[in-house]
Amino acid sequence: MTENTGKIGVRARFHYIQMGRPHPDRPTRPLWVLHGMTDAASIEHPTELTAGDFTAADEPLRLFAAWFAEAERAEPVNPNAMTLATVDRDGLPNARMVLLKGFDERGFVFYTNLDSVKGRELNAAPQAALTFYWKTLQRQVRLRGSVEPVTAAEADDYFATRSRMAQIGAWASKQSAPLESRMAFEKAVARYTAKFAIGAVPRPPHWSGYRVKPQEIEFWQERPFRLHDRITFRRAAASAAWSKTRLYP
Repeated sequence: MTENTGKIGVRARFHYIQMGRPHPDRPTRPLWVLHGMTDAASIEHPTELTAGDFTAADEPLRLFAAWFAEAERAEPVNPNAMTLATVDRDGLPNARMVLLKGFDERGFVFYTNLDSVKGRELNAAPQAALTFYWKTLQRQVRLRGSVEPVTAAEADDYFATRSRMAQIGAWASKQSAPLESRMAFEKAVARYTAKFAIGAVPRPPHWSGYRVKPQEIEFWQERPFRLHDRITFRRAAASAAWSKTRLYP
């Protein structure tokens, strides 16, 4: 464990902990993500018309870890839900909700069928934007950057944490392809259930993950009278230092 002092109103220690609440379709083995824990009171949702401590942060990943930890406590369903935006070959944008499965200094990870619309678009144009909105906390985080595939070992490790039926579903679903009927899908599920009746279910070759490597991260906190707080961090490259700008809301 390392200790870092960030200017977010508390002294923060960071380590890797398991993300997410227990759920049949969520990992039963640890999925380690960068997370924040404090030895002081957590950052509370501000209600007064004053600047929040978060605007003094000098580095975005520790701030995101602190906000995400609060979202896990406050949001009743899927605090790791995020909008993923991509573009097609004609430059027309696409957006959909996916689940964050891990984040650290390298980027933000999600998994999908590589033959899906999002997979094909990311293969052709490996750039994306993500948006988190935590309604209970009245907070939003936006980020964008380049995209790279996760390693085969990372994908194997995460796939192994999924429930058996979720693993079967990854084989049975031709994600984004036309489906003639629900019955056809259920037959495919039954076929792969029989095929993998004994032993571990291997990861399909068409199923893996992507890592969004942020070049820009913006934090937005709702305030009364629409006088919100908003800061953005930017860097020229993954190895470059972050610069911060405060923005009009």
